[in-house]
Parts: sequence; structure tokens; C-alpha cells
Amino acid sequence: MALSRDEIYTKVQGVLVDALGVDEEEVTPAATLKDDLGAESIDYLDIVFRLEKAFTIKIPRGELFPEDLESVRNDPTYVNAGKVTPAGMAEFKRRMPYTDFSEFEKDPMVDKAGMLLTVNTIVNYVESKLAGA
Repeated sequence: MALSRDEIYTKVQGVLVDALGVDEEEVTPAATLKDDLGAESIDYLDIVFRLEKAFTIKIPRGELFPEDLESVRNDPTYVNAGKVTPAGMAEFKRRMPYTDFSEFEKDPMVDKAGMLLTVNTIVNYVESKLAGA
């Protein structure tokens, strides 16, 4: 039986509470992993491992948390004067199709790209993986 979005959210919330040592009420749909929940690069590996276990899915390396986004940030085709260009936005969307870009597109400063990795992003990702399974 397929999990509802609420059930997926609840499991993702549990994974993040365990992986990041945060309180359940801090893990809201709009909470960003880095700024709001304090995730560091090593935590992303733990989160992927825990999600794979919790949902019995395989998450290819770099698919949920693209590792090479730094190359995008440092490419003048994608970022100009600290702002993500239209080509850069297209590249972000290609690499992170499960992400809601609506707020970021209003002010696409590259230093705000961390706002794209939210709890909701993970829920969307898991939901798409389960639907494709």
C-alpha cells in the first residue's frame, strides 16, 4: 500500500530528528536543512542512509543532495555577480527537479541557494522515488 504524503512527511521528520538531533517541532515543511536545522555536509550522508533504510529505497549518490553544485556556483554561465542566471536556474532545476523554486526565483542570489534544501524538498523527493518504485 502506498504511503500518503502525511505518512512520508512523518517518517522524514523522524529521520531528521534522529540524524540532526533536533526537536520534532523544529522539523517543519519549510525548515531548511542547513540554516534552520543545522545540517552540515557529513549529515547529508547520514540522512541519505537513514532515508534509504526508512523507506526501503536506493538513493544514488548526489541525486538528493547534488554534490557538484559548487561547480555551478563557480561557473560564470550559471552565476553572475552573485546572482543565478537563467541558465543557472535551468541547471538547478535539472539537478533538483523535486525542489520548489518559487521563492528562490524572486531573489536568486547564489548565497541563498541553501533555502532550496528544505524538509519539503526531501518529502517531494521520497514521494517521487516511491511513486516510481
